[in-house]
Amino acid sequence: MVGSLMPDLSSRRPLFKLVLACFALSLVIVGLARPQTGSKLKNTKRKGIELMIALDVSNSMNARDIQPSRLERAKQAVARLSERLEDDRIGLIVFAGDAYTQLPITTDYASAKMFLSSINTGMVPVQGTSIGKAIRLGMRSFSSTKDMQKAIILITDGENHEDDAVAAATEAAQNGIKIFTIGMGLPQGSPISIDGTGDFLRDKSGTVVISKLDELTLEQIAAAGNGSYVRANNTRVGLDTLFDELNKLDKKEFETDTFADYNDYYMYCFGLALLILVIDLLISDRRSKWFNALQSFNLKQAAQ
Repeated sequence: MVGSLMPDLSSRRPLFKLVLACFALSLVIVGLARPQTGSKLKNTKRKGIELMIALDVSNSMNARDIQPSRLERAKQAVARLSERLEDDRIGLIVFAGDAYTQLPITTDYASAKMFLSSINTGMVPVQGTSIGKAIRLGMRSFSSTKDMQKAIILITDGENHEDDAVAAATEAAQNGIKIFTIGMGLPQGSPISIDGTGDFLRDKSGTVVISKLDELTLEQIAAAGNGSYVRANNTRVGLDTLFDELNKLDKKEFETDTFADYNDYYMYCFGLALLILVIDLLISDRRSKWFNALQSFNLKQAAQ
């Protein structure tokens, strides 16, 4: 019926126009993503310190005496700290029974926030809390620049069962590295949640384990490392106090390579998409007169 009422309607052109519209939409999406490349590396000078953050990922950091949990609140604190830094270098270490470098020392704060999203209490195979190993790994993770001021921020509940963290902090201080500690948790403690089960961690006798903040140990570590101790709670993490302490450190000038003079390509995507849409508007849904004439000629030829 459609064919008899609209003999000039093309069956292929609407499909072709749909393909063009989809291609134009794809180009717009790519353009909105703003593709770009760095045309060259630029050597720039900055003035700051080197800061290594050691984050406790032991099971006790799942305790919820600080909402939503000690670990999640600590990750939020690190993200806010990286937003406030400007010309400093930053690195990230995760530790439990052992310590691992998650992000080498860098000026790329966006990478630090990206790595934070993947941190959880199951990423370190050896459970426990070895603060001393985290401090010693942090000492080895700094650059070889001798005149740069270096500092380690320990974010943990302080339940150290593996080594002598105070001795490690003393060793760091002797090498000119300051140790700052942030205590995650409350002195009265809290049960340790087991993710996905709704239950709590229990000991061999079946008793629920209560994890408590060990402020004394963290204060001793900070004192041995010539730093300071801040306790977090449900209303604040103490970043303002810590940031004031970091600003007091002597900032030294250093050189770093960064991508500069980015080449943007989004305008080409938008331009090509606009051209395709114009072509789409110019194409009619009807057959061309030339096509109709050719079809009529073929029909006459067949009739003869």
